[in-house]
Amino acid sequence: MSGKAYVITGPTSGFGRRTALELARHGTVVLVGRDAAKLDDVRARVERGGGEAVTVVCDLADLPSVRRAAARITELGLPIAGVLNNAGVFPRRPGTNALGWDIAYATNHIGPFVFTETLVPHLEDGTQVVFIVSAVEDPERKPATMSGFRGARYISAEASIRGEWKPGGSKLPGADAYATSKQCNLATVFAFARETPRLRFNAIEPGFAPGTNLGRDAGLFLRLLSTYLLSPLAPLIKYWTNPGTAARVITRILTDASDTTGAYYDEKGRPMRGSAQVHDPAFSARVVAETRALLETVPA
Repeated sequence: MSGKAYVITGPTSGFGRRTALELARHGTVVLVGRDAAKLDDVRARVERGGGEAVTVVCDLADLPSVRRAAARITELGLPIAGVLNNAGVFPRRPGTNALGWDIAYATNHIGPFVFTETLVPHLEDGTQVVFIVSAVEDPERKPATMSGFRGARYISAEASIRGEWKPGGSKLPGADAYATSKQCNLATVFAFARETPRLRFNAIEPGFAPGTNLGRDAGLFLRLLSTYLLSPLAPLIKYWTNPGTAARVITRILTDASDTTGAYYDEKGRPMRGSAQVHDPAFSARVVAETRALLETVPA
């Protein structure tokens, strides 16, 4: 195996697939996803390009699966230089995991949280851990509010797993769950950066990318329009991007050798601010504490 390895969740489509191919130029990629056949397809693509890849099957909505995947990665004994928590869902219909927890919150926040915490003791000092987040968590973000979002609606971890959000939210199906889960990702980054200074924890808002799998529930016409017309033009529009452009930005930050931690980057890799709430240390500490307390109620 190569001298460095990079772990990436959700590498079979969209940002994840393109980023996995970019990362393969820098070292071995550990591809973590739900579908073994799709993982094998990406692995084969990496190997055809002269790179090295390992596949690990994991469903982030399933806690035993998450813990098994993290244990498997540790057993590989690879020199991990970076971990990219990229996988995410934006379900437009209510759904739950095996524990009866809201599927968006379980997949987007709880799964990556457990995955990261399980890996942390085994990561070398200076390892970069990056979370892909979303600016829709900010109720003051004009492009998001114009699209119908109303920011994160966090009440507590207990309320979130029940799919309960602060009143006055969005009328868009799934928007409150998505925005809240992504705010919890960002809060986790800020809290972990303070707790574990020997590692680097940073977040990226990769920009709005028409045509990615987050829009899989849209109609056929809109999906085709997004993929073949809007996606190529996206980098020319403020706050927009496409998978290729985003992959280059994500890879640059993940492979950065500086000691920066607790940073939040926009779609061009520039520092940005999130909501006032998420930048409150007390709030981010509460999100992490409540998540840990919730997890203590689940048998290992």
